[in-house]
Amino acid sequence: MTVTAGILGATGAVGQRLIQLLDPHPEFEITTLTASEQSAGHPYRDVAKWRVDAPIPDDIATMTVSETTPDAIDDDVDLLFSSLPSSVGERVEPELCNAGYVVSSNSSNDRTAPDVPLTIPEVNAEHLDVLEVQRDERGWDGALVKNPNCSTITMVPTLAALDRFDIQSVTVSTLQAVSGAGYSGVSSMEIIDNAIPHIGGEEQKMEREARKLLGTFDGAEIDWHDMEVAASCNRIPTIDGHLENVWVDTDDELTPEEAATTMTEYPSLSLASSPEQLIEVCDDPDRPQPRLDRLRGNGMAVTAGGFRSTAGGVQYNCLSHNTIRGAAGASVLNGELLLNQGWL
Repeated sequence: MTVTAGILGATGAVGQRLIQLLDPHPEFEITTLTASEQSAGHPYRDVAKWRVDAPIPDDIATMTVSETTPDAIDDDVDLLFSSLPSSVGERVEPELCNAGYVVSSNSSNDRTAPDVPLTIPEVNAEHLDVLEVQRDERGWDGALVKNPNCSTITMVPTLAALDRFDIQSVTVSTLQAVSGAGYSGVSSMEIIDNAIPHIGGEEQKMEREARKLLGTFDGAEIDWHDMEVAASCNRIPTIDGHLENVWVDTDDELTPEEAATTMTEYPSLSLASSPEQLIEVCDDPDRPQPRLDRLRGNGMAVTAGGFRSTAGGVQYNCLSHNTIRGAAGASVLNGELLLNQGWL
């Protein structure tokens, strides 16, 4: 079965990464690219400042860009992948769902809305069932699914593995790559020979999204996890790969060896973009490192290491590729889950 797919915000950094991942995809066929009104009506290669480290696929380069409106998108598109800015997404995505489209979105709007599944397929695939509530409450035939923030998605799979030890609190300090801010998000004069100990809104996203992701769906609503989460987010001069230092306090006793084993054994899925092993554990104390480990599992794996005991549990480091696992790849994986569970 081939699913016809469109990319919203196709000219941006995440949109370009979506093209790279979807163009050779075995289940999805890109038939629609959308962007701003200024880009609409032009061939993609003429309006996209291509930044991905591979050529624009030939079939994509000549595709005409459409406006990001329901009227401009073909009715036969089965699934839309959204990389829209949240200010645009909060307006356009509901319009598209109301018109009957299914949207797998990387945009930050509505991530914590009660009737919108915020999903990491390996962690909380069952949350997709909240789409029944969403359709009933909003009265539309479409569907809106979100993937988490790029920093949240790095940490949460490791927490999901450890939650059987009854997590009470989490403290995390991030070292985030500049690509997470978009191509023009951080100037070279700001970041070279520097680190910036503030990323607007990032701490709150991590603190809220993690609790929703690890919550339970009772058939009517998602009951958020009651753990406490405190985050400090920092920008550092690496291109790709978010590295995070995590402290986890648990109610049950947890040793570094148990933490490493539990993460190694945490299951992956059999979706097309799933890594063979979701969490790869490094023995070397100075790993993971962005340059050396961000492309594990084709950029879809999370890498962990540096385990040690603390007074309340364990401390460790984790890393993932922020524009693949943390953004475009996460949306693609959610799209595969939607297909696998019969929502398309």
